[in-house]
Amino acid sequence: MSEASVGNWVIDPASSHAEFTCKSVWGLMTVHGTFGAVTGSGTVGTDGTITGAVAIDTAGLNSKNAQRDGHLRSAHFFNVEKYPSLTVTVASATLAGQDLACQGTISAAGGTAPVTFTAHVDSSDAASVELHGEVTMDRTLLGINGNTIGMVGKIATGTLTAKFVRA
Repeated sequence: MSEASVGNWVIDPASSHAEFTCKSVWGLMTVHGTFGAVTGSGTVGTDGTITGAVAIDTAGLNSKNAQRDGHLRSAHFFNVEKYPSLTVTVASATLAGQDLACQGTISAAGGTAPVTFTAHVDSSDAASVELHGEVTMDRTLLGINGNTIGMVGKIATGTLTAKFVRA
């Protein structure tokens, strides 16, 4: 970690986005979708510690099917009226080459679960850094149990491309 990286960083929402995939129709079809706005911040300490949090607007999810989107926003899944965002909190991250090994938690729909993932540094300079990460997990660990007659798979993958700029 270079001294140039030390300090506070915030996400540029216009240059950041989050997506999801999950098997449906008894595993025969993959549903692809996007979430709403991505916000958050991170800190690089003088000792090289890296922490941060990213909030992803689940109320703005879009899978290009209005009926499915309504169901995903309902209390059966994300319960966006009560929990309008999904939050990834990074308690620690270690830089190894162009990758950050991250450990923390993911919170959505009132549940929280531990998570580990790798975020790849796509680009960086003194003013910005762009990261790309992917998390695959069992959504039921968060209490997201909605599943009409076994149609929706338990394993979901979320991807995030986030551009951080100096705070």
